[in-house]
Amino acid sequence: MNVTRHFSDTRTGEGRVRFLLSAGRVRLVAEGLGADGRSWQWESSHATLEDAATFLAAVPGLGQALYVQALDDLKRQMQFGGAA
Repeated sequence: MNVTRHFSDTRTGEGRVRFLLSAGRVRLVAEGLGADGRSWQWESSHATLEDAATFLAAVPGLGQALYVQALDDLKRQMQFGGAA
């Protein structure tokens, strides 16, 4: 059975970033409102949490505040739950 686990879930007024673990892969899921007021969504798959975190910087539309908060939350979760 393939179970998806939320490893990190960050929500701000700007949007949401989730790191999901499933079948040895990490799914990066992000959504929010851009500076132009339009909504955006992103989803990608990565081999490791580190790869997904690095790729987060390249997500179109992702604002600086949400980016920083998501990385802080991911780092905190990795300290508590261990890296996948």
